[in-house]
Amino acid sequence: MYRDPPEVAEATRGLWAYLRDRLRAAGLAEVPEGLDEGIAHDAAWLDPRLLLAQTCGYPLMAHLQGLVRLVATPVYRHPGCEGVLNGSFVIVRAGAATASLAELRGAVAAINDRGSNSGMNLLRHAVAPHAVDGRFFARVVESGSHRASIAMVAAGEADVAAIDCVTFGNLARFAPETIAGVRILAATAKTPGLPLIARGAASDAEVAMLQGALAAFADDPATAELREVLRLEGFAVLEAEDYDALLALEREAAALGYPVLA
Repeated sequence: MYRDPPEVAEATRGLWAYLRDRLRAAGLAEVPEGLDEGIAHDAAWLDPRLLLAQTCGYPLMAHLQGLVRLVATPVYRHPGCEGVLNGSFVIVRAGAATASLAELRGAVAAINDRGSNSGMNLLRHAVAPHAVDGRFFARVVESGSHRASIAMVAAGEADVAAIDCVTFGNLARFAPETIAGVRILAATAKTPGLPLIARGAASDAEVAMLQGALAAFADDPATAELREVLRLEGFAVLEAEDYDALLALEREAAALGYPVLA
């Protein structure tokens, strides 16, 4: 899910190379040599061959429960992250006079995907108290990615977007020009970050091997440089119930008469 900019993608390949070698040494069969970087991220989630992937917590709770195994949740060290909890930054154009979320009523919002917690669910929750008759924005457009949403806001094609703190942090470090045209207006609520999952048929032993390899990566001095690039502090083992916090935000928005981002 986080493979942009190129420095992050390369470090992620290094993470996988480490996991691959640990898993093979532990006796796990058919461990892929490299990451499959061609498959669509959401197509990987239900692929019966899936060994390990990262998903968003919102589809995990809305569509994937009982179909995948929850393995671990990365703990990132970026502004906006607190342990396993991640939030989004609500951004506007750098020169926009907007001073509050309420002033965005009637604006055009860019979201990466309707199924995104960081781009849609957290934004819906943030503006729900200001909605009137189930509406707040004049229009909501899907950009396809957080980076594209940032570009739309910077170019004036949209007025606002919610960008997850890990993506924003990675771009700020390695591609600062991409965020030069926007500014942070507000921060959203925080929920557990994007979890790593295995296929639903994975055995307890396989999940334990995956968790062991991830823990080893987090503790091995040899991986310190990779962890610094990824701003990765470790991995937490959560339960599916911990991700109900995402659906709780959805319920809160619905209780305010704002069930759909609009």
